[in-house]
Amino acid sequence: MAQPTPKTPTAAQARRIMLYSHDTFGLGHLRRSRALATAITQADPDCSALILTGSPVAGRFTFPRRVDHIRLPGVTKRSDGSYVSTTLGMDIETTTQLRSGLIRSAIQQYEPDILIVDKEPTGFRGELLPALEDLAARGRTRIVLGLRDVLDEPEVLAAEWARKGAIEATERFFDEIWVYGLRSIYDPTRGLDLSPEVRRRIYWTGYLRRSATSGGVPPSEPYILVTPGGGGDGQAMVDLVLAAYEADPDLKPAAKLVYGPFLSGERRAHFEARVARLKGRVSTVGFESEMETLFAGAQGVICMGGYNTFCEVLSFDKRAVIVPRTVPRLEQWIRASRAEELGLVRMLDETRDGMTPQSMIAAIRGLPEQPLPSEAFVDGLLDGLDFVNRRVRILLAGRQSCAAE
Repeated sequence: MAQPTPKTPTAAQARRIMLYSHDTFGLGHLRRSRALATAITQADPDCSALILTGSPVAGRFTFPRRVDHIRLPGVTKRSDGSYVSTTLGMDIETTTQLRSGLIRSAIQQYEPDILIVDKEPTGFRGELLPALEDLAARGRTRIVLGLRDVLDEPEVLAAEWARKGAIEATERFFDEIWVYGLRSIYDPTRGLDLSPEVRRRIYWTGYLRRSATSGGVPPSEPYILVTPGGGGDGQAMVDLVLAAYEADPDLKPAAKLVYGPFLSGERRAHFEARVARLKGRVSTVGFESEMETLFAGAQGVICMGGYNTFCEVLSFDKRAVIVPRTVPRLEQWIRASRAEELGLVRMLDETRDGMTPQSMIAAIRGLPEQPLPSEAFVDGLLDGLDFVNRRVRILLAGRQSCAAE
């Protein structure tokens, strides 16, 4: 018997979700937006999602059916805190204007039912504001601000949001705020002068669960996974892991090191020379779009403390040692120290433990004795994607009711 042909929704039936992530550096915003878009479209076969991203490596990721992306012109931050265009040879003001125009045009053409803005209420250098003005005037699109579990120290965050006009934008434009974490673990809005009305629109989703959906097979031999995330600021951690294996010839199991796409070529060449001398005890790869497969097979994890990596540690229930960065933000240290307090992970703290080969050796050797994250039960810890899907259904239902009136 012939199988029925799946129905294609009409233009009136199709539901459209747009996700904006400014992505000046690193992978975190894009990976979070990709996880959300994948979950939303899998839950609703009549829904599509379009991601606006500034990530220079967006094209190296695979996107599921009914999820696509638009790559905005790239910018990067210098060591002095200023920004430059990465490819176009234009000054940062002109590049920002170009990005802003592309965002505004994409929103006008795509006409999303819901816009989910990642972390920055006004976008990079305020580039999102013209589009938000348009959406507010039309009143058709529900606008959501998505925040990771930790942003920064309250005092630093308050000054940053005041400088960017983020409080005013949040008050004026956003229908809901989703915090991708739990209030019982940390409140990223501490220190922000948000009105009681806006605070009533905050929803705590839980962390965003990850799963190995590609069908990939992890390596069969025992290994620990070493990941500095995007890699741009992870060279100190990589150096420390290599130094541990160099100092202890009996250190096991072997390590699989994923550098990340932003580790400099010169620094990576130096690391590769050291890896070669370890004769297979450490193996490396530059970029892995399906990190979930490597997480699934790992006996333990040595990592920095970014949001997405933390979600993967929890999702795959892996014993982990987090080596958090402390500049330019304390975000990773705050997340790692709170998770250690709860018994979810162990943190390697520079002040307390010292960043020495011996401290890393002890951390690696101690991984098998660590409790699993699942042993520190936290109610609703990984319910984030299910919660988001419920909120999307509610917002879409409200949007359709308004359209019918």
